[in-house]
Parts: sequence; structure tokens; C-alpha cells
Amino acid sequence: MNGAAPTPEGAPSGRSTGPAPSAAPGGASAPAGFTLIASGDVLPHDSIIRRAAQDAGGDGYDFTPMLSGVRPVVSAADLAICHMETVYGEPGGPYTGYPSFKSPPEIAAALRTTGYDSCSTASNHTLDDGAAGLRRTLDALDRAGVRHAGSARTAEEAARPTLLTAGGATVAQLAYTYDTNGRPLPEGQPWAVNLIDEAKVIADARAARAAGADVVVVSLHWGTEWQTEPDERQLTLARTLTASRTGTRPDIDLIIGTHAHVPQAYEKVNGTWVVYGMGDQIAGDMINHVGAYDPRGNQGTLGRFTFAPPARPGGRWEVTKAEFVPQWYDTGRGRVVNLGASDGGDPRHAGIRDVIRQVVLARGAGQDGLVMGR
Repeated sequence: MNGAAPTPEGAPSGRSTGPAPSAAPGGASAPAGFTLIASGDVLPHDSIIRRAAQDAGGDGYDFTPMLSGVRPVVSAADLAICHMETVYGEPGGPYTGYPSFKSPPEIAAALRTTGYDSCSTASNHTLDDGAAGLRRTLDALDRAGVRHAGSARTAEEAARPTLLTAGGATVAQLAYTYDTNGRPLPEGQPWAVNLIDEAKVIADARAARAAGADVVVVSLHWGTEWQTEPDERQLTLARTLTASRTGTRPDIDLIIGTHAHVPQAYEKVNGTWVVYGMGDQIAGDMINHVGAYDPRGNQGTLGRFTFAPPARPGGRWEVTKAEFVPQWYDTGRGRVVNLGASDGGDPRHAGIRDVIRQVVLARGAGQDGLVMGR
């Protein structure tokens, strides 16, 4: 993890742990490749907040132990992206879980300690506490040194792409949500939360490229809750976005999906990897749309993509390796478990891992080279 102080909004940030640049023809240094890892919804229900208080030993809230199981995977990547589903409350509380979330701001520091560089913050819960909650959340992420995309405090901030560095690349993260649970955008702030609109996504991707992005990553909060199959809107939007090109170069290089609360498939669409749904990374015992406890709500994946520099200047950075790392939030222990690393002596792990694998590969991603990682 890069322990540097927060970078001014709009300036590149990130870490590079990859190999040193090699010499290119003519003596110039070729840019280094990089690995990017992304994960699903951080969704602190009341039980999660209680667990963090317990882990802090009665002094505030500590979310770091919950995430310690995936810290080796996350911190080893050159660039790590999370999805912060909820907004933060005032220091000291009060804090609330479902249906209107206000989470302890200590989560931001835990995300940074785990190795996350940036988080998408556009979700159906972004306006749970109005403009004030949105502002508190971005302020806390800034203090922790975690960048963010998808919501904004000012029009100027909304207009700037979030640019990060990884290896020899500048990476743009863009983020959008399907809705804000019917809550209107704050008066006079139509830019506060990015809503999904395919023309805007494409325009923003092209603007990010013009601002210097070598790789454009789009985080989408979309889909139908509790449905493992991507819905028609996801499929249609994925085809449209991945087909968009400027010249011969795609405008978008990777799509990362959240919201469904269950793992969904990975698929290569028009030559671009799409993760329809990462599943939840942190969540309490999940109750589904028919009012029943559903263990799938604590299953998820981390997507890890290795990017190589283009063969010639101005070409596309290609994904040379695509991996999914199955994970599970053990609500009994209050810990995220990396199911790709080992069974850890728990007989449940192999079965959960197999369920996740079946869903992830359901649309033929294995034939396009997706493998399970550790």
C-alpha cells in the first residue's frame, strides 16, 4: 500500500509495485504494466457497526480486522478500487444501518490500511443523508488518502475525472449509479451524484482520455438485486459502452459492477472485460426480496486484471491476465475470508467457493481466459 498523503483532486495518485520500465526502441523507457484489483459493496449494517465497535475495544470503531483476510491481495496490487456504498455520519454518531445508512467515518482509514487507493461512491444510498452526508464521506476519504469517483461536493470536482497512477499508466476511474432511491439531487447541485446515462458515460470516458488517461475504468452501480444473472439493462449497456470507440481504440477499458448483493458473471464483451456484479464485500446477515435470509448476500469476488502497455504509442493497454478471487464475509466471526487462498480448516469454504465459481463463469469467461486467483 502506498502510504503517501492525499493527492489534490484531479492529480494522479496510486502506487507502482511492478517491474521497472524496460528500454524501448531508440533508448526510451517503455511504460511498465500494472495489476488492478476491484471489489464489491462495503455495506455496514447495524451488526457490522457493532462488530467494529467490539474490534475497537470500546474506543470508537475499527473496521481493519474485518478486512485483514484480503489485505495481502489488495495491498499487493498496483491499483486497488473498492465500492463505498454508504455515506458517513458525524464523528461520534449516531450511526444507522438499513434502510437509511449513516456509517462511522473510521471505515475510510480501514480501507486505506487494507490497501485501497480509490472507491466508487455513486450508489442508491449516496443521498441517504443529503448533501451533508455526501460531503462528510468525501471529506473523510480525503483525510484517509483514499480517492473517490461518482459523487462530488462542487461542480468543479464533478467535472474532473479521478486520475490515478499504476505502473507506467494513468488510470481514470469513473462511477455512476442507476438511482438514489428516489431521493432528489440536492437543490442547485445536479452534479452531486453521477446517474447512469450511456451518452454521458461515453462523453466522460473520452474526456478522461483527453485529460491523459491511458486506461479508463467505469464503475457501475446497476442490475437487479438478488439476481445472479445480469438483467437486460446490464447486457444492453455493457454492449453499448464496450462498442464505443474513438478511431480504433475503445473508449472504455474495464467495467466493474456492484449493487446486486450477489456475485454475478464476468464476461468479455467486444473485447473488453465486464464484471456484472462483484457481490458484497462487507454486509450483515442479508435478507432478500422475499424476506428470507440469503447467504449469497455475503459472497463476492475480487477482480484482478493485469494490464500490459501498448505495442506502439497511442495503442490500447491490453488485459493479459484476468482473475477472480472468491471471497466470503463470515458474519459469525465478522471477517472477510479469501476463499482462493485456502479452506482454512472450515468445511463450508469449498462449497461457497464452488457456488461463486459457477456464477462467475456462467457466461463463458473461462473460455476467454478468466481463472481463479489466490
